[in-house]
Amino acid sequence: MTGTYDVQAAVGALARSARGRVGSDATARALYAVDASNYRVVPDAVVVPLDEEDLVVALGVAREHGAPVALRGGGTSMAGNCLGGIVIDVSRHLNKILDLDPAAGLAVVQPGVVLTDLLAAARPHRLAFGADPSSASRATLGGMIANNACGGHSVAWGTTSVNVRALDVVLADGRRAEFAVPGFGPVASGPGTADLVTRLSGLGEANRLLVQRRFGQFSRQISGYAAQHLIADGGPDIARLLCGSEGTLATTLQATVNLVRVPEAVALLVLGFPDAIAAADSVPIVLPHGPLTMESVDARLLELLPDDLRRSAHAAGLPEGGMWLLVEVGADSSESAAAQAGWIAEAVRDGIPGSTATVVSDRAAQGVLWRCRRDAAGLVTRRPDGAEAWGGWEDAAVPPARLGEYLRRLEELLGRFGFSGLTYGHFGEGCMHIRIDFDLLTAAGVARYREFVEAATDLVVSLGGSISGEHGDGRARSALLTRMYGADGVALLGQVKRAFDPDGLLNPGVIVDPPPLDAGLRHLGAARSRSVTTIFDYPDDDGNFAAAARRCVGVGKCRQSSGGVMCPSYQATDEEVHSTRGRAHLLWEMLEGEVVTGGWRSPEVADALELCLSCKGCLSDCPVGVDMATYKAEFTHHHYAGRPWARPRSHWSMGWLPVTARAAPVVNRLVASPARPVVARLGGIAPERQFPAFARESFEAWFGRRPRRESGTPVLLWPDTFTNFLAPQVGRAAVVVLEDAGFEVRLPTSAVCCGLTWISTGQLTTARRVLRTSLRRIAPALEAGAPVIGLEPSCTAALRHDAPRLLPGDPLAQRAATQVHTLAEALAASAPQWRPPQVGGGALVQTHCHQHAVLGFDPDRALLAAAGVDADIPDSGCCGLAGNFGFEAGHYAISQRIGERVLLPAVRAASPATAIVADGFSCRTQIAQGSGRVAVHVAELLAAAIE
Repeated sequence: MTGTYDVQAAVGALARSARGRVGSDATARALYAVDASNYRVVPDAVVVPLDEEDLVVALGVAREHGAPVALRGGGTSMAGNCLGGIVIDVSRHLNKILDLDPAAGLAVVQPGVVLTDLLAAARPHRLAFGADPSSASRATLGGMIANNACGGHSVAWGTTSVNVRALDVVLADGRRAEFAVPGFGPVASGPGTADLVTRLSGLGEANRLLVQRRFGQFSRQISGYAAQHLIADGGPDIARLLCGSEGTLATTLQATVNLVRVPEAVALLVLGFPDAIAAADSVPIVLPHGPLTMESVDARLLELLPDDLRRSAHAAGLPEGGMWLLVEVGADSSESAAAQAGWIAEAVRDGIPGSTATVVSDRAAQGVLWRCRRDAAGLVTRRPDGAEAWGGWEDAAVPPARLGEYLRRLEELLGRFGFSGLTYGHFGEGCMHIRIDFDLLTAAGVARYREFVEAATDLVVSLGGSISGEHGDGRARSALLTRMYGADGVALLGQVKRAFDPDGLLNPGVIVDPPPLDAGLRHLGAARSRSVTTIFDYPDDDGNFAAAARRCVGVGKCRQSSGGVMCPSYQATDEEVHSTRGRAHLLWEMLEGEVVTGGWRSPEVADALELCLSCKGCLSDCPVGVDMATYKAEFTHHHYAGRPWARPRSHWSMGWLPVTARAAPVVNRLVASPARPVVARLGGIAPERQFPAFARESFEAWFGRRPRRESGTPVLLWPDTFTNFLAPQVGRAAVVVLEDAGFEVRLPTSAVCCGLTWISTGQLTTARRVLRTSLRRIAPALEAGAPVIGLEPSCTAALRHDAPRLLPGDPLAQRAATQVHTLAEALAASAPQWRPPQVGGGALVQTHCHQHAVLGFDPDRALLAAAGVDADIPDSGCCGLAGNFGFEAGHYAISQRIGERVLLPAVRAASPATAIVADGFSCRTQIAQGSGRVAVHVAELLAAAIE
C-alpha cells in the first residue's frame, strides 16, 4: 500500500482530525502487521477511533488522501482478511450494546461488541445470537458480519447473514446509509442509495442465470460476495449482500441483529467413530433429527490437550473412537432432550458400524467437552510430533451429503503431496477445518503449497462446494475465486465492488483484484533463518527461539475479557500491546528486524513486556502454549546484558530477595524506620505497597531446633525463600500434616533456592548458577528417588518447568522435574491410605497462576473435598501481585485493577466463617493488603484441624 499515496500527509491529517489514537510508530505498525493468518502486511498507520463520529472522520480523512483502509475487530481473521494501509481498530471503543429488546428478540450493537458480551446480555432472557464461532470470546460482531461467521449452531440457527436484520453503514464516498432485510424495514435509505439499488438491481437482472447457477447453492457457500441477494424478491437485499463482503463494500457503524430462543434443556450426544470419514457418513443420518449443532473432534487433537483436560474429557463421557462428533439436542425438558439424543445414537449405531455413543446431560461435563472443540483452532497449529502446521486450506465446505466423499478424496490428495493435518469442523454443514504441515519457510515449500491449494480448490468445486465455509477469502483464497466461479462470475464480483467502492480504497486486494495467494506470507522474511543464542533451551521448539515466537498464530484467546488466567494485563487495560498475542508479535517483529529494529535492545519490546506479570497463564490457557513468562525472562536477560546499571532498581531489590532475606533483622529495622520511603524509592518499590516483614525465626531455624522424627517414608521439604523467611508458619504446618500422614520430613542440609526471583527479573546467568548449586545440594535425595515437596507454587513450578530448560542435559534438573510435587500431589501419590482431618466448613480458594499453568489443581481440589471442605474456587485468574510485579514502582494501580476484577470483591463478600485459602505467598499478600482478610495455605488449614 505504501507509495500509492502520501502516507506522511495522511497520517498527519488523521492525527489532527481524529480524537482517538493514531499511531504510525514501530509498535503500532508491528502489532497490526499480522492477523491469525499466514500473511504479513505492515500497515502505514493504525487508528483507534473513540466513537462512531470519530470513525466517520477517520474514513473521510483516508478517502481525501486516497489511503486504503482495513477495518479490524478482534484481529482473528484466518485468511488475511484485514491487513495493510490504514488499519482502523473498532474493538477498543465502538463496543457498546446500544439496545436489547427481549420481547422482539432484537439487539442493536456497535461493530466492536464481542460476541460473548452479547451472549451474556441476552442469556438472562434465554436468548442468544445464532452464529457462535469458537472464537466467541474475542470475535467482534463487525468482524462476524464482514466474514459472515457461522459457528457450531449455524446448522440450526443459520449464519450471521441469516441473523442480521439491518445495517447502519458508511459507504466508500462518505455517505451514511441504512439497509434492512426485506420485511424488516426499507431495503435502503439515505442520500443516493436509490441509485445504488438501481445499479445493483441491474447487475442482478443482467446476470440472473449466472447467479442462480453458481451462487447461494448451500448454506456454507461463503466465498466471494453473496450475489444471490442481488436477485432477492422485491429487489436486492443489500444488508445480506454486505454480510461476508469482508469490509470491501462498506463500513458498519451499527447492526440490528436477531436473537434466537434458547431451548429449555440441552443434551450433548457424543458419537465416536473409527475415523473422520465414518463420522462424515453419519451426517445424513443425524441431520433429519434436527440437531442444534454437529461438531467434530479428532483423537489426534485430543492428544495435544493438557493432561488434566484430556482426563476430564474422558471422565465427562468421551466414548471410544478416533473421531468424535458433538451433537447437541434441545428440548423442553432434560428427559426429552436425552431421549431424543438416544434415538439419534441408535440410528447412527444402526447405520455406521463401529460407532459408539454417550449422552451427556451434566452442564459442567458438556463444558469440558466443548472446550476440547473450542481450543482446536490453536492446538492444530502443531502436529502431535511437534511439527508446525498451517492454515491456508482450513476452511473449505461442501454440501453435507458429500462430506464423506470430500474427506476421502482430500486424504488421497494429501497423500499424493506428502502432507498431513489434524481436522475439526462443522460436520452438520459440510465445513471442514484442517491445519496442514506445509513448508512455508522455503520458496520450494511455498510453491508446493500453492500447487496443493489449487488442486484442492478443483476438488471442492467438483463437489459443488465453496473454498471458504466461514473464514472468508482474504488473501488466502481470493485469487482462487476464478477457479470456483469462472471468469464471468469473478467479473460480476468486480462490478459489485465498483458499484460500492469505485476507487477501490476499502480493503483492497480482498475478493476483487487480489494479489497471488503466496504473496506476503509472513514467515518468508529474515526471522525464518535468524538464529539467536538463548539461555533457555526451548525443547518443544527444537531449541529455536524464532520457532517459539512463531507459536503465536494470532487466534487471540488472550484477548478474552473475562475468565481464565490469560492474560491479566490485557483484561485490565484492553490494549493489544498488553495481550500475549501482542507481545509475541513484537518479539517476532524483533527477529524480523524490519519494523522493530533494535534486536534484544528494542525499547518497543521492553515496553510491551513491562506489564507482563510472568504469571505463566498463557502456558496453559493459550491453545498453542505460548510461554510469555519464559520469553520475557529471556528478553530481559539479553536486554540488560553488559549494562547492569540500566536495570530497574527493583531487579536488585526483588530479584536478590533470597540473599536479602539472610539479613532479615537489618531489613526489618530499615522498612519499619522513618527511612522507609527512601528505601522504597531506592529499591524501585511502589510507595503504596506495605513491606511484608521477615519472620523473627526462619522455618529452617525452627526445624533445626525441634526433635527429629526418624520413622516413616522420607521426604525432602523444599524450604523456598517465601516459606523460609516470610511465612515459616506454612512450613511448620506442612511438617505437621506430613508427619501425620506417616512421612519422615527432612530439609536440605544447606541453603537452596530455585532461582525464581532471578528468573522473573531476567538475571538468568545467576539463576542458572543458583539452581545448579541447589540441585547438587539435594542430589542424594533426588538420586534416592525421594519425593521433593514444594509449598510455594511458583517455586515448585520453577523446579518442574524452568529447571530442565535452564539446565538442559543436567540429569539432576531432569530428576527434579519429575520428583518435585505439591503437598497435595505427594499425599495422594505416596500416602494414599492417609485420611485428612475433617476440617469441614466452606473455603474460598485462590488458585495460584503457576499452579494452574504448570502443576495442576486437581489434587488440591480432591484433598479439600476429602477434608470435608466445601471449596468455592472462583474463576479469578491472577491475583495481580504476581511476585515482584505488584511491588514494583509504577505497577501498583494495574496490580490492584487485576485483583479487583474478581478476587478481592469475592474475598470481601465471603462470610467471616469462610476460610480464605491461597497457597501462593503473593496471593495471600494481595488478599491481606486489598481486603484485610488473612488467607492461609492449605497446609495451615489441615494442620489446625490435626492439632
